[in-house]
Amino acid sequence: MSNPPNSDHTPDTPLDFAGIGIGPFNLSLAALAHPLTDLHAAFYDENHTFRWHPGLLIDGTRIQVPFLADLVTLADPASPWTFLNYLKTRERLYPFYFAERFHITRAEYDAYCRWVSENLTGLHFGHHIDAVRWNPERVLFEIDYTQLDRDGEAEALGRTYARNVVLGIGTTPDIPEPLRPLVEAHGVPVHHSADYLDHRADLLAADHVTVIGSGQSGAEIFLDLLRHRPVGREKLHWLARTPAFAPTETSRLGREHFTPDYGQYFHALPEPVRDQALPQQWQLQQGIDPATITAIHDELYRRSLHGGWPDTTLTPGVFVRTAGRVGTTRVELHLEHHQQGTRSRLTTDAVVLATGYRERRVDRLLAALDPYIRRDSGGRPRIDAQHRLVLDPLVKGAVHVQNAETHTHGIGSSDLGLAAWRSATILNAITGTTHYPLPHRTAFTTFGLEPRPTPRPHTASTSEKRHTIPRQLPVH
Repeated sequence: MSNPPNSDHTPDTPLDFAGIGIGPFNLSLAALAHPLTDLHAAFYDENHTFRWHPGLLIDGTRIQVPFLADLVTLADPASPWTFLNYLKTRERLYPFYFAERFHITRAEYDAYCRWVSENLTGLHFGHHIDAVRWNPERVLFEIDYTQLDRDGEAEALGRTYARNVVLGIGTTPDIPEPLRPLVEAHGVPVHHSADYLDHRADLLAADHVTVIGSGQSGAEIFLDLLRHRPVGREKLHWLARTPAFAPTETSRLGREHFTPDYGQYFHALPEPVRDQALPQQWQLQQGIDPATITAIHDELYRRSLHGGWPDTTLTPGVFVRTAGRVGTTRVELHLEHHQQGTRSRLTTDAVVLATGYRERRVDRLLAALDPYIRRDSGGRPRIDAQHRLVLDPLVKGAVHVQNAETHTHGIGSSDLGLAAWRSATILNAITGTTHYPLPHRTAFTTFGLEPRPTPRPHTASTSEKRHTIPRQLPVH
């Protein structure tokens, strides 16, 4: 059902912290917590195995960060849970060396994370968290869960206690309001990109397909459909709200917006300034990898070699006003162009919504903690520099969040490249000990006019030196 917990932990023995959700971010936390033998932690997830965007593992698609942005390397390069050590256990180091790949495929990243999840202890899959409460008598968090069988049915109820909680419950597909009724209706061919591979065969067979969304997933899906449709009879529309099918900012200095330096700068900004800045940074996060744009143009150009244009329409700057069914199988989209102010209708046989993801709301899960949670002017939880919810002082424990703090820490909150750094920050805060010394400076850019603290040379203590000795993988 799940990996065994720490051998000396029982349901009545409080955990130092409980991790809720086992995606890449909490898996990073679990991997970095592994060598801290005095730390008692357990992680829970309702899925029965690790899964990372399975509907988007299209052949050949790559993650948008270098392989060094694995679960642990940027905090502990000597960890046994690095991507390079994963390759070593698979006897694939030399093939990877000769492949000269800095960016790995999504499928390989998913396989790497699954390898970590299958070898770490203390990970409980098939556990749905029902509620989190603060128990002032025991000065602990109470966490109620339901253990699920393979069919998702309740098998047993349980409770655990923890001094701290770390939420890593991930994101949920963002579906535009006009299209929600169609997505929820049975048999209507409107699917979010998160489920693309589940419906790929039907989409390839559809006479006309419309892709909505100009981010990386929209580009990858459009390219995949384009490559598998007949020349001259592609019958594809690609629509986007953004003013252009634009590349992601990939310059070295531009990418420094995904450093801890920028996150700390952003956190210190006034709330109205943060809210104004985020929409202006869409191209840093929501653009398309230049290689994918090039591949799309190359494929379109190839299809025009013998005269004529591909039967494709690529239109940015439009949004869907309303949508409805036509007959039993077709969909009609009512479109409006931002700049022209014009409107039109598009009838299509299938729609793929590559409209991204939004942070999963924690309100329901933390309903019992709501009176203790301090909020900003927009009703969002306030989150401090150590990624902790700001709670009433009556609550002595901490609730840390992962990938739920874009409004306080900026666009890097969802970036895999900051996973190890944030996990190390959380572990240092929970333990009150610098188990993972973090760099004082991470960017050449100075964000703001206030002077940067002068970096202090770091000399590893005896315990830190011992911690950096490569460790052997556990045998299972």
